[in-house]
Amino acid sequence: MPSFCRHNRLIHNCPICAEDDPNLAFQGKPRSKAKGASPSQSTPRVPRAARAPSRARASVKVQQLERAADDGYHCGLAIGVRSTADAQRLAHEIALASGRLAQLATDPPGLYLEVATSTDIEEATWLAFLIAYLSPLDVGDPFEAISGARVTWASGDIPSLETIATGPRSAHDPARGSQTIEAYRAWAQRSGSQAQAFAGEEAWTPGRRFSRVFERLALPGFHRAARYDLLVSLGRLGRYEMRGETLILGGADDDTTTAAKRIFGIGDTTLLERRSAELASEADVAIEALDLAIANWGRGGQRVTLGVSESALDQNALASALSALGL
Repeated sequence: MPSFCRHNRLIHNCPICAEDDPNLAFQGKPRSKAKGASPSQSTPRVPRAARAPSRARASVKVQQLERAADDGYHCGLAIGVRSTADAQRLAHEIALASGRLAQLATDPPGLYLEVATSTDIEEATWLAFLIAYLSPLDVGDPFEAISGARVTWASGDIPSLETIATGPRSAHDPARGSQTIEAYRAWAQRSGSQAQAFAGEEAWTPGRRFSRVFERLALPGFHRAARYDLLVSLGRLGRYEMRGETLILGGADDDTTTAAKRIFGIGDTTLLERRSAELASEADVAIEALDLAIANWGRGGQRVTLGVSESALDQNALASALSALGL
């Protein structure tokens, strides 16, 4: 009975399998050579096992995401969460992020207090940008590095960032140098001032202002997390009338978007926005709180506080989040 190879040819007529097996004589037509090449110039076939891995295959990295064991937990608001421990952790992250928003509005810590109370709106806005761009540290004084690097807006200078320590959600990339800051200054100057750039049109609602300014702040190197936190901070600190009404998710490298896909069990951005809004509504918290809460949930035990103490946890928000998640 004739034998067929993996290429669906008679095995002795296959130019590939016959070459791999020295006991088989290839009886078909010889394989074509490159035009103009002589037999001595033809490249010998390298056995499959001896080939070097392709660039794409060599660059693939698999990241193991931390997740508690599936214990049968199920909740329609967070369909991707399969364990009670993960659901409880999500509720605590929501409570801390909600407490942070409340603290920014009533008792802002560190440099946030200067942003809230400065009589110079240009300097206050500039400082808020530096905080969001560099990100508060999670060790020691959260604002120490930012304080040491800051320059005034009026000076027109660019901060020296060659050796600065940046926080966990910083947008600063040493490879870019000062490009993002220079782009921010140019962006504000095109509007006449930072205040005019952030205020936008008088007829805008707080939600409309948030989303439009977020779009306009799509500057080189200024990633989603930093932009979102800048606008949240400016709104909660009372400098501009703006409130986030969605998470404005997107970006392959964005920590909130990545974690949201795990929590809500879907990758479509439109559905992610809808399900995050449902969770915020049922937990009775501002949608803005889910930005940091979801990102922290995805980080496992490496919580980011963005300048506030973990004692800021909102107990009322914790109770409502636990209830919403069926815990």
